[in-house]
Amino acid sequence: MLLPLILPLSVLLLWQIATAREWLAPQILPSPLTVFWTFVDLVTSGDIVEGLAISLRRISVGFAIGAAFGLSLGIAMGRSAKLEQYVGPSLRAIAQVPSLGWLPFLMLIFGIGETLNYVIIAKACFVPITINTAAGIRNIPVHYVEVAHVLRLRRSAMLFRLILPGALPTIFSGIRLALGHAWIAMVVVEMLADTAGVGYMMTWGRTLFQIDIVIVGMVVIGAIGFLMDGGLRWIERRLRRWAPVHA
Repeated sequence: MLLPLILPLSVLLLWQIATAREWLAPQILPSPLTVFWTFVDLVTSGDIVEGLAISLRRISVGFAIGAAFGLSLGIAMGRSAKLEQYVGPSLRAIAQVPSLGWLPFLMLIFGIGETLNYVIIAKACFVPITINTAAGIRNIPVHYVEVAHVLRLRRSAMLFRLILPGALPTIFSGIRLALGHAWIAMVVVEMLADTAGVGYMMTWGRTLFQIDIVIVGMVVIGAIGFLMDGGLRWIERRLRRWAPVHA
């Protein structure tokens, strides 16, 4: 249980040594204690709580939109070979363009505001969830489907009893990947084209040359991303209680 702490504690120790010996100027690399008290001040004043609430609201709405469309299209593509032939190549071509590559074009359409954030986050979620959902459904063993046809399962029963459970590991891989992409895209959009959120707080700190605020933002972003990924893994384990232990 202590092994994962070795690397961050080593980085923290090296950071402390670098600041104590002034390998870099304090304006460039503030001490860990300075960063800690900056974090306390931001929490006490409510600035980081307010920015984090805005960012979490954006990621929740954008992720819900992107995941809903991604799951729907992914299931349709996995079930229909013809739809896969029509849509698959275009979708994979779009996947090669990073979400932030669409930012200048989308800014011209939606302007700077909440809509832009939601669209970027939804796009970052939509593609990986669609591709992984379709791949997971196509990789379900054929004899499972044959048994379902022999049992004359209705379409709804086949979907919820066979298709979704069988493709669940691959679907959740896409969801975890999508959430990571969406979190990164949201922070970068807030840094480049917004006036609120954790990303904007980091930009504000950089503008004022308060690097301690930037480091606080980095730590908070990393911690929230880690917690979200852990939450998704817990949900997956709960949904896959039927799976063998060795899986």
